[in-house]
Amino acid sequence: MSQIRVTRPAALTALAGVGACLAIVVVPSAFAGTTTPAGGTCTIRPAEKSSEAPLSCLGVTASLDHLPAVGEQATLTVDVQAQADVKHAGLSVQLPPALRMTGQESGLAAPTTDTFGQRTSRTLALTPGTHTVKLKVKAVAAGPAQIQADISDIDRPDPRRAGHDSVELTVGTSKGSSDKGVSVTKAGAAPVHGPGAGARKARPVTPKVPAPARASAASAPASPRATAAATSNAQVCVSGTFRNRFQSAEGGSWNGKANRDEPVSNVNITLWGKPTANSGTQKLATGMTGNGDGKFNLCYTPSASVISQAWVEFQTQAGRMWSVVDGSGRLYSTATYSLNNISGNTSLGNVYANDGQSRAWHALDTLNKLWWNRGSTTNCWASSQQDGHCTPITVQWYPGSTDGTYWTTNEDKIHLADNDPDSEHTTVHEAGHALMGKLYKGWWPNVSNCSPHYVNRTSSTSCGWTEGFANAVAFHTFNDTTYYWGNGSSMNLANDRSTNGIDAGDACEARVATALVDVWSQVDGGWTKSNTMMSRTWQSSFREYFVNDRPDYGLDSGSTARNILYNHTIQY
Repeated sequence: MSQIRVTRPAALTALAGVGACLAIVVVPSAFAGTTTPAGGTCTIRPAEKSSEAPLSCLGVTASLDHLPAVGEQATLTVDVQAQADVKHAGLSVQLPPALRMTGQESGLAAPTTDTFGQRTSRTLALTPGTHTVKLKVKAVAAGPAQIQADISDIDRPDPRRAGHDSVELTVGTSKGSSDKGVSVTKAGAAPVHGPGAGARKARPVTPKVPAPARASAASAPASPRATAAATSNAQVCVSGTFRNRFQSAEGGSWNGKANRDEPVSNVNITLWGKPTANSGTQKLATGMTGNGDGKFNLCYTPSASVISQAWVEFQTQAGRMWSVVDGSGRLYSTATYSLNNISGNTSLGNVYANDGQSRAWHALDTLNKLWWNRGSTTNCWASSQQDGHCTPITVQWYPGSTDGTYWTTNEDKIHLADNDPDSEHTTVHEAGHALMGKLYKGWWPNVSNCSPHYVNRTSSTSCGWTEGFANAVAFHTFNDTTYYWGNGSSMNLANDRSTNGIDAGDACEARVATALVDVWSQVDGGWTKSNTMMSRTWQSSFREYFVNDRPDYGLDSGSTARNILYNHTIQY
């Protein structure tokens, strides 16, 4: 039975099915900052007004004097705005493979070139005002392209002392044919290469609960499978490995994120084709890529021994349990080239996600890491939901997005800004808010003094609880205490009673987060028991969680657990 404290406000319309019109709750962006700007004078807005991203003391804008076609040059202007003195500000500029720097701007480092394009950087000593850098760039290939510029305080990394901007364009082949923006929701696979230098061994996957078959009502990820019409004729099979090249904040820095080349797990895939030369396009088979290795094998039994035409489509959805969509709610898809007159077994080798969709696929695969260690006793995200009645986690992202970083209760959707998916910690932090919403069956605490909030400063006990839990979900998933931002900056939040620079007590989210992960690992043997308790009784503060509810549900709140809290400056 669920225990509900009626003194708290009622809940989320979308999930609880309540007919009344309730206020929308926007859960603020992850790690909104580490220090309050002196005098509260910083007002640079890094995102849309509807976003909960904090105002910043640093900002950056990038612009082209015109849109170049292949073979043409243009001037890229990068304006850095500062509203505070910054001794060591790191400016990083990245061009896509379709553009190249043609001249070296004074003070910028010599550009480096790799699969992702060209990068250059510079350290600036800033005073309040605007600093301008200009670069000559040349278009060398047609297609979608994105220029990125980042500014950050190297000594004090956090979103309130950082800025990001981008320019999206589609490079044309002739003068005047280039256009603003990019269209990458549906695209072809990237050129085939072997795994590059950024390839890592697949992370070990230890499912805590067996996953149901994809075709079941729960629609959760499972082992790779394929479905097809069954006849007595020989099958035609198409196999391969689906991979993604992306840049990762984890392992990178402000002036260069880590290049990664990894398989994408549990992706919904479809074999499309024309069984005969005169037939229309049909769905021949469906399945999922393998968990941990991205492998697939789709088979169809044609009426003849040959299929006239076939291709494979990959979509940013895992069963029906999580997905990544664009600003219009559409799934991203990468399709292979068409195979003609195929029979027997055909291997496509490595199939790469379209480069313009890279961040969407990275976000999708990041959620897979959380799924397999989600702490649920059911085949849903949370123990509060039963098989066949699961609700998914949905992420909205698109190139150049300024609509992030937050999760909203009314639509139960995560909004990620342009470079957010580069940080797996940011993606999982926001998923942690969505997970809490599911554990609480649509109810949400009445959170105060949380916009803005600061990871190392006192906010409120309700903000410390909701944000601390989301931070703890990320730390638990990646077995660390370091937070990474999308621009490559990071901060180690490990702490004890002797740690300076982090406020004491349960109104500080860093203290709550690290106390939670230590209790889960050192006392509870994982977080499944804790999550089960949270699905039955709901908390507005860490005190309620620890003092009131853990003893009621048989979870230890004795001396060992209290000593852990004491070590993190929380004392009850």
